[in-house]
This record gives sequence, structure tokens and C-alpha cells, in this order.
Amino acid sequence: MYDFIRAAAVVPDMIVADVSHNTSQILKKSDEPELSNADIIVFPELCLTGYTCGDLFFQQKLQTSVLLAIKEITLHEQNKSRILVIGAPIVILGQLYNCAVVISGGKIFGIVPKTFLPVYNEYYEKRWFSSSADLNVKSISSKVFFLDDDYEINTGRDLIFNINSQITFGIEICEDLWTPIPPSGFLSVNGAELILNLSASNETISKHSYRRDLIRMQSAGNICAYLYTSSGAFESSTDLVFSGHSVFAENGTVLAENSELIDSDYILVHDFDIGKIKADRMKNKSFKDTKTVYALNQEIRFININIDNIKGDGSLYSIPKHPFVPSAKTDRIDRCMDIFKMQVGGLCKRIKTTGCKMVVGVSGGLDSTLALLVAAQTAKKLNLPSTDVYGITMPCFGTSGRTYNNSLLLMKALGISCEEINIKDAVSRHFSDIGHDGKTLDLTFENSQARERTQVLMDYAGKVGGLVVGTGDLSELALGWCTYNADHMSMYGVNAGIPKTLVKWMIESIVEYNIFPNATDVLKDIIDTPISPELLPPDSRGNISQETEDIIGPYELHDFFLYYVLRFGFEPSKIYMLAKTAFKNEYSNDFILKWLKNFYRRFFTQQFKRSCLPDGVKIGSVCLSPRGDWRMPSDASGRIWLDEVENLK
Repeated sequence: MYDFIRAAAVVPDMIVADVSHNTSQILKKSDEPELSNADIIVFPELCLTGYTCGDLFFQQKLQTSVLLAIKEITLHEQNKSRILVIGAPIVILGQLYNCAVVISGGKIFGIVPKTFLPVYNEYYEKRWFSSSADLNVKSISSKVFFLDDDYEINTGRDLIFNINSQITFGIEICEDLWTPIPPSGFLSVNGAELILNLSASNETISKHSYRRDLIRMQSAGNICAYLYTSSGAFESSTDLVFSGHSVFAENGTVLAENSELIDSDYILVHDFDIGKIKADRMKNKSFKDTKTVYALNQEIRFININIDNIKGDGSLYSIPKHPFVPSAKTDRIDRCMDIFKMQVGGLCKRIKTTGCKMVVGVSGGLDSTLALLVAAQTAKKLNLPSTDVYGITMPCFGTSGRTYNNSLLLMKALGISCEEINIKDAVSRHFSDIGHDGKTLDLTFENSQARERTQVLMDYAGKVGGLVVGTGDLSELALGWCTYNADHMSMYGVNAGIPKTLVKWMIESIVEYNIFPNATDVLKDIIDTPISPELLPPDSRGNISQETEDIIGPYELHDFFLYYVLRFGFEPSKIYMLAKTAFKNEYSNDFILKWLKNFYRRFFTQQFKRSCLPDGVKIGSVCLSPRGDWRMPSDASGRIWLDEVENLK
């Protein structure tokens, strides 16, 4: 459902060379309740015999026992709608191969032999096994496994399995991953979205983290989901100890792994979102071109496996409420400081090139505060006097005492050039010029103030030889929550790539790093100030009367929608499902639907504001620059998206 698939890594206790015992453990584990909704269950390398059998692999009794065990497991799966992948040594045309056997619904669908055989420790596999490169047949008879049904079983390293014509997977085995060009790369560029690795990896100092990073980066390079499971502590410990390490990775992110360094007798179940893999591969043309450049378009055999239904539904998948914001404080601060350095780096280049001073409109709100901090830090980095930064606060009809005072306190604390220009008279004169009564609190009343502020900033910049540093953020651009040719316009937009849900954390991280110690107190108060355009008069107590999120909806919802619309291009139904899961304890389904509809409506109708954006630094994978990251006609229709939202429940 929605391109999720549920996979399980199973590491049973086993006894080396006791095939009967190991088979019973595999069957016992496979019948555990927590696997009842698994689509794919993966056991370790050579799990039927144990990896450390040594020369016992040559014993005919062991070889025959393996074939009978595979028959027993196959028959056990007759009435089950799932896929089992188990590791076993199998003789094919007189040679022994280290294989992964794919079983579903009482049938063996494929056998994938290991390609690269290690020779660097006492369990050097080339003593016993041949490589898949040596295999010169493409199938073997099911009769090899003493099955009553007679059919050909596809065999080779060129197999990709297609589940219900929806999700594809390929297989590599242990050492295959540790090579310069792993088989998973070949399988991925030819269509495998999920890679399964059956492994038997011994543990040594630092190998655990190295292995984890190797798996994580292979999933990133291949833009794939990757499931790795390794035989556990009940392998022979004559000279080595084995890890039992299992890792679920997805395009560079580790989703789950077992907790113990040396482990066994456990089941780990998790969902993969293959929809993300499909979306990223479609966009990444270098991924597609790899196949052509390196002539990786050799014959691939696609094996269809049909199960009743794919049971993965995302309920075992972490869906963060704030996809732009790391949940761990340390990670969040590190990311925010990296972004701050990128903003400063971009503005430094612009100032060095133009020789201009920096002019920032300062409202006392979050966005203008962040832009001002970037400008102040840019002056520091370029060894310019702080007074080369001009902060201008422009109070008008909607300005509250709190934001007004904070804007002045902040500029004073930063030691920049500070200007206060009250625009009430100018706006009132403009109302008179256009025949507005100045009392009707309509869009004209609001926009006139915003445009007057931008005119002041632009003209003041001309006066002092400066450029206007934009304050608008990514979320405002997505929703069109900016006045055309007003706060929507500047000469360089330092916040253009930063979503609203991240802005306050940016300022908080700057406080944490104590970059501007004199401004700590006022920055903390700005962080706690409600988000508002302050274009309508304050209430009777002088407090902010116009809170943005009451009008357009919670920014945390809109940023969530924005991330999945732009990053992966998901359909509204999937985004709604993800949002219901992420915000199940915060918002009702009706509430989410209301603002999802509003998001799509605004996103499509407001493209004209994004089509003429000024330059601005990109800081993440989601950006709305019309020059590269988002190209969309201003008059495109959002009807098919809105129609789908209307039919959601």
C-alpha cells in the first residue's frame, strides 16, 4: 500500500552442521506472530548449515540434508502469502555454490549464488565454493529438491524479483557488498529497488560501525532500500565470533538495526518506503546514465512473484512531524549552524562582488531576525564594520509594542546602523491617492503597508550604496504568503531555502552557540513571539491581533505537505496518510484535510510570485528557485490534485 513493503531480518539460534535443528529453528521463527504481516523474510547466509562448517561442506550427507530441508521449508510455505529468502549450500552441475533461495507460496522462484568469495581468513570460501561467475546454466529442475512438481528454477546472479508488478528486489551475499563494484550496483541500475544481503560477518574492533556505514552508503549510492542480515553468535567460535548484525537502510539513512554487538535469536521487522526510491531514481539522471556509461545493460531476468497483497502500510516506518528539522538536539544544532554558515557564505560572495552595504527591514519577527543575524555575521566574516549593516524598522498601523521594542533592542545589541522610519503618514497619503478610506481592513489596507516598506528599503539602499537582504522564507514562498513586489522582493534572499518550522530553531541554535552574546535576551523573546504580518491594528491591550497560522493554517502542517510534494512528488492520498500518522495526536483528520486542500490551492495559484524570485542560497533538497529547483507554469491547474483531496476521508 502506497509503495510500502514490510521486511523482516531473522537471526535464529543454530548449531553448526545440524541441518535438522537449523531447519526447525527457521520454521519456528517463520511462524512467530510478529512475522504474520511480513512481505519478505530474510535469513542469514548459509543458515541451514551454519557458515563455519569448513570441510564438512564437502560431505554428501550434509548436501542431501540441505536439499531435503529446502523441500520441507517450501512445503511449509504452501498456504502462506509472503516471500522467504534463506541461505544454503547447493550443488549445481558438480560444483558447490553459496546460495540465496527465494521461496513463496510453496514454490522455489529463484536461486542466487554468491559472486565474490573471501580468502582473507581461515574460513576462505574458495576452498569449498564456486563463484556465480562460474555458473553456466540458467536454471535447475525442482526435482533436485525432491519436490513432486516438476518445474525449472531460475538460477544466477542476473535475477531481479518483481512482487505483484509493484516492487522489485535483488540479492547479493555478504562479501559481494565489500567489493569495488558490488553486484547490487548492477542490480539497482537494472531496476532492483530493494537489495537483500544474506551475510555471515565476524566481529572485530570497529567493524560494526564500518559495516553499518558501508550498508548505509551503498543504499545511498544505489538509491535503494537495503536489508542486511548476518548469522549470529551460535556460529563456531573456534577462531572468530560472529555478529548477528541486521541493518535496514534506505537511500543513505539507517532506519533500524539490532541493538546488541553480538546477537542471535531475534526478529527485526520494519517497513521500507519504496515510493521514495522510485521518486529519487526518476529525478536522478546520473543514476540512469550509469547503466549506459558502464555498459551495465546485460541481460536481466525478471522473476514475477505474486502474493495476495503487500502488507507493508507504513505503520512500522518513522514519519517525523517536522521533516526539515532533526529531532535530536545535537543534530538539530549542528544542522542549523551548517545552514547559518551557508547563508553567510552566500551573502559574503554577493557583498564581495558588489561592494555594497547590507540593508535589512527589521520587524522584530523571526524571519527578519534571522536575515539580520546573517548580515551581521557576514560583516564580521568580511572584516567590515558592523555599521555597514543597516537595520530599518518601519512601524505602522499593525505594529505591536513587543515587536517594535525587540527590533530596536536587537539592532542596538548587534551594534549595526539603526534607523526608524514610521510609515503611517506615507501609507495614509497613499490611501488618499487611490481613494481608500484607510478604515476598511481589506487586502489593500494590508498590502499598501508591505509595499511601502519595500519602497523604503530599496530607496534607502540606493542612498547608502547598499542592497536589500530579503527576509522571506521557503514556507511563505510555497503558500504565496507574501505581497507581490513587497516582502516578496529583495536583492538577495538569504532565507529563501529555509522553511518556517526551521527558522526559530536556527535562531535558537545561534543563541546556543553564543555568537551574539549581547543579543541573547532579546533573541529569546523573539523566538517566543507569535508569527504575524502585523498589518492589522493590535488589540485593545496593544498585543498582536493577527496571527498567521489562524489564517493559513499551522506551518508545521504546510511544511510537512511541502516536503512530500516537492521532495518526492507523492499523490495527495499518500501525503494525507503520512500526515494522519505523523500528527495523529495533534490534529483531527478533518483538520488535516482542510489545510491540505488549502495548501494545494495556494501552491498552484501563487506560482507567479515564485517565477520572479531574486537570487537566494539553496540549503537543502527542497527549494523553489525558478532557475533550477522548481520550474512550473504560473497558470498551471491544480484541479486533479484538489479533486483527489476532495474525495479523501
